Amino acid sequence: MKTLRKVKIEGFKSIASAELKLGDLNVVIGANGSGKSNLIGVFRLLERVLSHNLQVYVASEPDRFLHHGRKITPALALDFALDQNSYGFRLKAAQDSLIFESERVEYSGFWNYGEPIARGHKESKLEEAAKTYHNKIPQYVFPKVRNLVVYHFHDTSDTSPAKQTCDVSDNRAFRPDAANLPAYLYWLQEKHPVQFRHIEEHIRLVAPFFDRFELAPSRLNEQKIKLEWRQKGSDAYFDAYSLSDGTIRFICLATLLLQPSPPALILMDEPELGLHPFAIRILAEMIEAASKRVQVILATQSVTLLNNFEPKSVIVAENDGLKTTFNRLDEEKLKHWLDEFSIGELWEKNVLGGRP
Repeated sequence: MKTLRKVKIEGFKSIASAELKLGDLNVVIGANGSGKSNLIGVFRLLERVLSHNLQVYVASEPDRFLHHGRKITPALALDFALDQNSYGFRLKAAQDSLIFESERVEYSGFWNYGEPIARGHKESKLEEAAKTYHNKIPQYVFPKVRNLVVYHFHDTSDTSPAKQTCDVSDNRAFRPDAANLPAYLYWLQEKHPVQFRHIEEHIRLVAPFFDRFELAPSRLNEQKIKLEWRQKGSDAYFDAYSLSDGTIRFICLATLLLQPSPPALILMDEPELGLHPFAIRILAEMIEAASKRVQVILATQSVTLLNNFEPKSVIVAENDGLKTTFNRLDEEKLKHWLDEFSIGELWEKNVLGGRP
């Protein structure tokens, strides 16, 4: 079931104007600098807006969010169409910041309704409206859009959130940066053993040396837990710092995609980074399976990953030097090509576009 039917973007970074209809699985491809990551950036901005961190995120540099700066684009607007409801806002440049020109909710069903819930404010009023507004539309919309979160597991350094000790009780939801990875896996181990075993099985496919996780609260502080695991044929101690970048990233992806109650919409930017081609194939299978339960949007540069998806799921980002446009592939038009070539090969041959 689709959480997000459509997103409309005006004046955001390289995107002058775009309206994307979204399916259950949406794979965005394009050249470096084409703007595909700016589509994911739309949801990062939404996340900062709804967490009341817009002014910190803008950090006195509003022009970097506006299409060619405020002289060309004085304001940006985003609209997110859910089922029969939508949420949107318009941000305008004001000195060294962005402020809300308007923030609104709409309903289209048995009757139509839409009006701004606030104007001229610096931080979102949607959460407040969900508690106090004169009708229940904000109350319905807020939790829906609040959960449109981008998952990002690129940081695999020694200070990576996924490698740190965390609170054992931090297991309500898997965090976007995997900061609660050991706690969440421990919860799955104790409460959802079938899904936990599936995660371990998928890890063994791409890391044959991996035997199993050893997850338990710390003996010195039972409120804390860290990621520990066993290697086949060894009694040595291994923790997250003993894993390669690709392995720790795959563990995060497997946990996200194979958990029993994933978020309604999963957003990922280049999830294939650092993965072996075989691991990318396993990742594609997990993504495809997850898209049967939840909606998935991802941006990728990987031909290997792209080869595992149907053309109807692919959106091509193009940049003509002035602006980014998005076009979903027409499977019927590619039918004669697909008799001889894979979709990844067609991308490499520049048949699909999305190339430098």
